[in-house]
Amino acid sequence: MTGNPDTTLVHDMVRIRAVEEVLADYYRDEQQMRTPTHFSIGQEAPSVGVCAALRPTDLVYTGHRSHAPYLAKGGDLRGMVDELHGRETGCAKGRGGSIHLVDHSVGFAGSAAILGEMIPVAAGAAWAFALTGSGQVAVTFFGDGATEEGVFAETLNFAAVHALPVVFACENNTYSISSPLATRQPAGFGIAARAAAHGVRAREVDGNDVFAVREAAVEAVESARAGGGPVLLELHTYRWREHVGPGWDHDHGYRTAEEIDSWVARCPIRRAADALRPTHPDIDALVTTWTAEHTAEAHDAVRSAKAAPWPDPAELTRGAYGPTA
Repeated sequence: MTGNPDTTLVHDMVRIRAVEEVLADYYRDEQQMRTPTHFSIGQEAPSVGVCAALRPTDLVYTGHRSHAPYLAKGGDLRGMVDELHGRETGCAKGRGGSIHLVDHSVGFAGSAAILGEMIPVAAGAAWAFALTGSGQVAVTFFGDGATEEGVFAETLNFAAVHALPVVFACENNTYSISSPLATRQPAGFGIAARAAAHGVRAREVDGNDVFAVREAAVEAVESARAGGGPVLLELHTYRWREHVGPGWDHDHGYRTAEEIDSWVARCPIRRAADALRPTHPDIDALVTTWTAEHTAEAHDAVRSAKAAPWPDPAELTRGAYGPTA
């Protein structure tokens, strides 16, 4: 690794991709991760680009597709993999699984399964930041499907009224499970336009261009931090794998292999490497090295998780009604 911020973005995407591809294979072949998993393979750029704009003390909240933001914010990989295996050493003590990750030490405040749940929670944290003058910013990641929940509109209104330091990062991958955006929302009136209607400054960004995402996120985060109020970033991207699980779903009847292939051709890692090659001629070698390094890291984490202790059944409810010891 170098200290170059551009190559760091590529490295972080490669790490997330390598880790998730290893986990997907284990999940499919061994069935030892007894938790729903929502992979971000193909849409790593939004998490990496947005988190690159944050300070360690800023807080991130996500929905069910949580691995990429967790790792991009600096979450402990072994804590995540242990959690997927239900072990006591997991980041949520083995009680939450893939969609309830948390690592307070790096500002990953939590993820949740209920659609849109963390949108108002992030706004609540931002309200506390505003009241205390802490200078922190809250970011919440969610998909296009979550924008159809009533809490999305309610939270935008509240955030705008109180000029909260919150950034809404919508990863618009065009599908809510298997329902395409075109069948769910009116044509010509996108998510960014809906945010603007609530008085929230909004911007559409190519979510597969990690450099564009970082640029937009830096502006949004610093504006929110300086008292400029909430910002919504609509990040256009695409998941390669099925909505939940490790497989490919081109034969499920709602999208074609050709459509998936067209987005694979827009791979955010490949695009970033192509952009850097003129000034960083070693970028391809670096990507190869990082892929091997983090593939091995993921295998090591899985081996460690399998050897980690299970939670004690006698303490099953510990933490259910308050902080764990």
